[in-house]
Amino acid sequence: MSSGQRLRQAIRDGILQIPGAPNALMARLIEQHGFDAIYLSGAAFSAGHLAIPDIGLFSLTELAQQTAILAESTVLPVIVDADTGFGDTVNVERTIVELERSGAAAIQLEDQELPKRCGHLSGKQLVSSEEMCRKLRAAVAARRDPDLVLIARTDARGVHELDTAIQRAREYVEAGADWIFPEALASAEEFKAFAEAIDVPLLANMTEFGKSPLLTSEELESSGYAAVIYPVTLLRVAMKAAEAALGILAVDGTQRELLDLMQTRQELYDLLEYDDYQERDRKHFGDELE
Repeated sequence: MSSGQRLRQAIRDGILQIPGAPNALMARLIEQHGFDAIYLSGAAFSAGHLAIPDIGLFSLTELAQQTAILAESTVLPVIVDADTGFGDTVNVERTIVELERSGAAAIQLEDQELPKRCGHLSGKQLVSSEEMCRKLRAAVAARRDPDLVLIARTDARGVHELDTAIQRAREYVEAGADWIFPEALASAEEFKAFAEAIDVPLLANMTEFGKSPLLTSEELESSGYAAVIYPVTLLRVAMKAAEAALGILAVDGTQRELLDLMQTRQELYDLLEYDDYQERDRKHFGDELE
């Protein structure tokens, strides 16, 4: 099956929990812990790789390169946050082509104007629903694999009332969106009301320190959601741990007190499949390595 087919199949078995992978090594770790998909977050990519805010500054080329790295590093389907599609309909067409070629199983587009903002910040502005629908129709026409999942994110709840977000979602489904991602819903009741109104798979965002309550996967599944992302969780935890480690190292002058908190050399080598590389070398070079 293609990665898009595998992603579509995975949601039939219950709600899909999808951690964000800030790098390829984290993608391997996500796979090792039994998750069924990974998320390439625009926010985590902006911050973790480029040290820039999530306001649409990275390029399609940079995103496609990172998509390819993640898709190569793991067997899991990769859901890619493509922000606003890098422009108008012709830009969206190229975005779909490039990200699908790079190995994306799903591509997410949102209805914000440029310059975009993080979905849980105030001050967002939306394109018209007509413009977003044109982008979605262009995306549908551009994909080569019909099982590539097209996800339409609406940021309308952060600007208008819930009814506007629901109406936009309905229009996006008509335009060809396979899944809907309602951003920044304000309560458990809103999550449930949205699910009752939209009859396609729904993706919930459980990002920390945002406008939405942190609901459990069970709560979201019972409300009608097919998948939930944790886009920046691993990056935030890793950065806080690094911050604490640097503080201890600066004060103590040694990392001895940190050893119990570290991934060991062997655990890292296991994750990297280091022994497999050595075995291949032995096959190629034979006795020369002895």
